[in-house]
Amino acid sequence: MQVESGVPLIGLTGGMGAGKSTALKALERLGAAVQSTDAVVHELYEGAKLRDAVVARWGQAVAPQGKVDRGAVAERAFADEAERAWLEGTIWPMVGERIATWLAQARAVEPAPRAAVIEVPLLFEAGMEGSYDATIAVLASEELRGERAAGRGHALGRERDARQLSQEEKGRRATYVVRNDGSVQELERELSDVLDKLGR
Repeated sequence: MQVESGVPLIGLTGGMGAGKSTALKALERLGAAVQSTDAVVHELYEGAKLRDAVVARWGQAVAPQGKVDRGAVAERAFADEAERAWLEGTIWPMVGERIATWLAQARAVEPAPRAAVIEVPLLFEAGMEGSYDATIAVLASEELRGERAAGRGHALGRERDARQLSQEEKGRRATYVVRNDGSVQELERELSDVLDKLGR
């Protein structure tokens, strides 16, 4: 793969409970620069700019004591398509700015990282795959995904409610697929193989 900067930009995705965060940590150990859009969104909610925007839209109830209640925001955003579109249209440009800054910094580091990897849960659903040099989908068995999701207080049914693609469809669309049904060491070996291919 020929990439202008020499550092390929990779989008990492997968279904709920597949192990995206575990894969991201493994990629960091393997020499990639890593970032998570969920982490960026969390940081934005802690800041004044996004807090002020959601309060102006929905009132002080979404930020009691000046701290955004993400549950209250979600209730309002997902109850109405227009409100959801407003929220996404407000957040994603802010996320894009943060990611662009992070990417420039990652590509300026010496020695250069093996890749710059961004975890994007709704990568394909948002039609963002064209922004990346390659994509990786992390897949796991339904049983394992259910156990992991339940361990975090989630239910896999919510994934369908959130209009996510099936993990099989994510796998079909991805440049590379890695399985996360075994040990972390096995996952790391698979990801190391992917980084080797990207570096060729």
